[in-house]
Amino acid sequence: MLKAALHVHSTYSDGEFTLAELKRIFGDLGCLVVGITDHDDSFDEIKLANYMRECTALSDERFLFLCGLEYRCEQEMHILGYGCTELARTQDPQKIIRHIEESGGLAVIAHPKDSMFPWIESFAVLPGGIETWNTKYDGRYAPRPGTFELLRRLQARRSGMSAFYGQDMHWKKQFRGLFTELQCDSLDRSEILNTLAAGKYSGIKADLRLPSTGDLAPELAAQFAARHAQSDKMRNFLQAGKKAIDKLGITPPASIKSHLRKIF
Repeated sequence: MLKAALHVHSTYSDGEFTLAELKRIFGDLGCLVVGITDHDDSFDEIKLANYMRECTALSDERFLFLCGLEYRCEQEMHILGYGCTELARTQDPQKIIRHIEESGGLAVIAHPKDSMFPWIESFAVLPGGIETWNTKYDGRYAPRPGTFELLRRLQARRSGMSAFYGQDMHWKKQFRGLFTELQCDSLDRSEILNTLAAGKYSGIKADLRLPSTGDLAPELAAQFAARHAQSDKMRNFLQAGKKAIDKLGITPPASIKSHLRKIF
């Protein structure tokens, strides 16, 4: 078994940690694999080569950066390309999915907005998975059960689609307690990608274990719905307060922002 952190950003795009810092931080948390997916629109060919070179240099027999990209698509849809480092000359999400898979990577739609669900269901080309819990977008306390329901409907069309669990790690004070336990023992890049593609993993958060199939017991789905609604209500209240403060031209102290990021 290998402990991994998926959907992580570095200073190569809009993250606050360098790759070397991320290796130390997640290594201290027991992770042997980090799925690094910096934003594609932060790169040109030279910078991309440096990114890949540094990921390789920092990987060794006890740690692997699974180097990939997060692609920004039309309507602000984001698609993770685990293991894919080829820039795409399109923002069409279905072409991006094809591009990732043809490049030997694994395509996962990241933190889809509820309003995007009908659009995603209209796709002729489906990804290998949906990020059903993103602790930056959904919050640390519970995912949206509706995203699991979306996955279930899509699985009727593409069997083997999986639920992915990502941190969307950007900030130094951000919660980082959601991990993926891979059912493999090798730090070989191809084997790890195959393990993810085959759904041979679980999402883990403290004592909670979530399946790659995305199948939730009705009781757990109900708990998630209640907890997410509660935390979302508080988050919306705080965001409304921030907008009101912004209108007054007041900038909240950075320490308060950092504290809230850690909470949510």
